[in-house]
Amino acid sequence: MTEELPHRHVTLDEVAAQAGVSRSVASRVINDAPHVSRAKREAVERAIRKLGFVPNPKARALATRQAGAAALVISRDDPEVLADPFFAQVIVGVSSALEEADLHMMLCLSATPRGRERVEQLVRSRVVDGVMLMALHEGDPLARLATETRLPVVFGGRPTDVEPRWYVDIDNVGGARDATDHLLARGRSRVVTVCGPRDTEVGESRYRGYREAMLLAGLTPRPPEQGDFSDESGAAAMERLLRAHPDLDGVFAANDNMAAGALRALRAAGRSVPGDVAVVGFDDLAVAQLAEPALTTVHQPIRDLGREMVRMLVGLIAGREPSPLILPTHLVKRAST
Repeated sequence: MTEELPHRHVTLDEVAAQAGVSRSVASRVINDAPHVSRAKREAVERAIRKLGFVPNPKARALATRQAGAAALVISRDDPEVLADPFFAQVIVGVSSALEEADLHMMLCLSATPRGRERVEQLVRSRVVDGVMLMALHEGDPLARLATETRLPVVFGGRPTDVEPRWYVDIDNVGGARDATDHLLARGRSRVVTVCGPRDTEVGESRYRGYREAMLLAGLTPRPPEQGDFSDESGAAAMERLLRAHPDLDGVFAANDNMAAGALRALRAAGRSVPGDVAVVGFDDLAVAQLAEPALTTVHQPIRDLGREMVRMLVGLIAGREPSPLILPTHLVKRAST
């Protein structure tokens, strides 16, 4: 007499693969949760019938607590952030990836005490399945969310005073080093920098890349002038640099907006670009191509930053353990050098 083999239970992953959807989408269909398109719901239902899937009661109880939404929290309180080309591209990347995962996006601007309180209430009420944090400054209270909530938290860029477990960042040091190396390779030896806010990781990292390139070339880094990533702050910083270092012949600005301001200040001072002074920015935003002359800059994959944050968050929601990710940059050469 042969012993009958126990029946193997079909897994949720198998249902998702059969339906051609993500695991989280399959879970929401099985638990009759909202925020699933009709086409995907029907595909999952067909897969359930074909495979004979029977839900696990304990897993079902857990899954029904999913909210079907994720929060993108930007630690800024100025409404102009929504018009900033960098954050606009991040939001597009986040939105498209969340749409693929059938998750809704909640956008929060939260640099004030009231804004942070709203985010904390959002997390405590569990109306989102996870949080993405961006633009944190040194000492930002929002950083503690990662340790105080059971919800998964992904950082877009690392804060200066916290080492997060999960983050997606840009190779800011390497990109700034490449920008400075390019200026040096063009025969510029008196290179200065307009850095970003030094209480942010992005500002500090891009300044560190400039310093490394100068020191490796046997040159003394000039003290930086700081901007806030705006065009106006770049122009003001460039004016200060011209007064402090009238012999300068190269400028690395830590983003394209500040580089555009630097170009304007150089023009007003009667300096030709690139004849007298060569200029490199960082971001590769539309302003780089529209500048006069067109701006050499460091391209960073901004939309990919948003998309990868979502992919990491979705993996955490599904119970996986993703690794931190640093996205590469590359130099785009144009007329300003």
